[in-house]
This record gives sequence, structure tokens and C-alpha cells, in this order.
Amino acid sequence: MTTKTDPAMQDLKPTVWIGKQGCTDAAVEEIVAQLKKRKTIKIKWLQNTDVDPETVAAAARAVLVEVRGRTMVLTEAAKKGKK
Repeated sequence: MTTKTDPAMQDLKPTVWIGKQGCTDAAVEEIVAQLKKRKTIKIKWLQNTDVDPETVAAAARAVLVEVRGRTMVLTEAAKKGKK
């Protein structure tokens, strides 16, 4: 995770919401689809939902950029062999 806040990340609107069922397989599939479209996405989750951002990032094969409260920012992982 980065410690420096990028102003562009603050302007991102959440594109995925994790509800009371938690991070389901369907939510992970949606995260992967959103990452293919946008490269960087913001995810929010409900206050009464227990979500581990690092687990979500690993399940989506993404890089966890930042976590603030109940919001995380993920970016697409770099592909091997790509320069």
C-alpha cells in the first residue's frame, strides 16, 4: 500500500459495493470485470460487514493501493513479461 495520497484517487467514485453477504464470488467476479475496464477502482463496504481488503485484493489478483475506513482502492496487477 502507498502512504502518499494521490488526489486522483480521492476523485474516484466507488464502482463496487460489498453488501451484508460479504465478499462473495459474484463480488470478486465484478471486481475483476471492473478492473479490466477501468484499471483502478474504488470499493466500499457496509459498516456491519467484515471485509479484509488484502484478502479481496488477493482473490481478485489485484494490487491494494489504499484503505481508508470502509473504502479501498485496487489497481490491476502488472502482467508478467510486460514492460
